Amino acid sequence: MAVKLQTIKDIRNYIAGELSGLYPRRESLAIAGLVLEKIFRTGRIALIIRENELLPGISYQKRVMSYCRRLATGEPVQYVLGETTFYNCRILLNRHVLIPRPETEELADLVISENRGTGARIIDFGTGSGCLAVALAVSLPDAKVTAVDISKNACKLAARNASLNNAEVEFIHADILSYVMPGLPAAGIFISNPPYVMESEKKLMRSNVLDFEPGKALFVPDNDPLRFYRAILNHSREKLDPGGMVYFEINEALGRDMKELFETYEFSEIRIIKDINGKDRFASGRKKS
Repeated sequence: MAVKLQTIKDIRNYIAGELSGLYPRRESLAIAGLVLEKIFRTGRIALIIRENELLPGISYQKRVMSYCRRLATGEPVQYVLGETTFYNCRILLNRHVLIPRPETEELADLVISENRGTGARIIDFGTGSGCLAVALAVSLPDAKVTAVDISKNACKLAARNASLNNAEVEFIHADILSYVMPGLPAAGIFISNPPYVMESEKKLMRSNVLDFEPGKALFVPDNDPLRFYRAILNHSREKLDPGGMVYFEINEALGRDMKELFETYEFSEIRIIKDINGKDRFASGRKKS
């Protein structure tokens, strides 16, 4: 029997039903809500108010079916819709970059709240979609933001996101792990959410992450999980101003190791900061003057 989606409520229930074998009901409804916001370009409250109105034509039905076919494979809704929201910025996405997590929004909020009014240069290492760089450029308009990534595709998408949000960001295509990074400017703040999930932790991750998100942006070897942090701190010797700050998102199991790494580079004011779930998630330190 043909499916008839005559109201917003019909669409919500249909999507949630189609995803019932993949996600809990609550998560299925949340995904349905994101699809509805994309289709109707309006917010959750407006959708609830209008949920019983009859919809004109079948154009919505065709779009819903198209989205559901992809969602049913386990593809994350952010890739299906091609975008997400990060720190009040619209961020376009594709499978060359990671989907921004709530923890990374916490990192953005930490840096913004501690550096309001700054005119410093900020460098975002491993920018991916550019979500951090864009959020910082928008929220700290006097700062000068530079973003670095090894992926040309990521740099291209991040530049689109900067333009979309009227954010001034300079992009550098380079490998963080290189000993020398030509064109890297001196800065007052380093920030990074680099790959930090150990290979042995793959078995703990959901299949929709493993099957769809770029592994190179997620995983590090078990025998060298701090490789990206070490490389960034190496660059801090020449490129971070005296008294400058470094902010990292980290693996919850490596808080003590991160503190010791900062100490190795003779940083002061070292902090291991918990996320909203009480897990060690951020590390920061100040380069000695």
